[in-house]
Amino acid sequence: MLEEFGRAGFLLLFALAFPLAPIIASVAFGALKLRPRRPDPVKTATYECGVTTVGDAMGQFNVRYYMYALIFVVFDVEILLLYPWAVALPTAGLAGFLAGALFLTILVVGFVYDWAKKALEWA
Repeated sequence: MLEEFGRAGFLLLFALAFPLAPIIASVAFGALKLRPRRPDPVKTATYECGVTTVGDAMGQFNVRYYMYALIFVVFDVEILLLYPWAVALPTAGLAGFLAGALFLTILVVGFVYDWAKKALEWA
């Protein structure tokens, strides 16, 4: 059991050190004046796929885009979690069936709630 936790701890340390090492190196190089710092209006300009931006880059977007994407991700992940349940259903017994039925009930209640709140409509 300790060997498994040791492997998990090693992976955790690697997962933390891998992204932090370049950030710490960049800060250290900046403090030691080894990294060039030459701000330029072209470097700090917003770049959108080669198209020159028009207006403020911090424009507000309609919240429905975010809500629609969030609802899609939630329902997509829930449907994805049904595949292992469907495969294991013959061996899961009554408890497995009831757990899956509860999961599907929560999914349907969430879908009906979103439909009632008109979160799935663009009009």
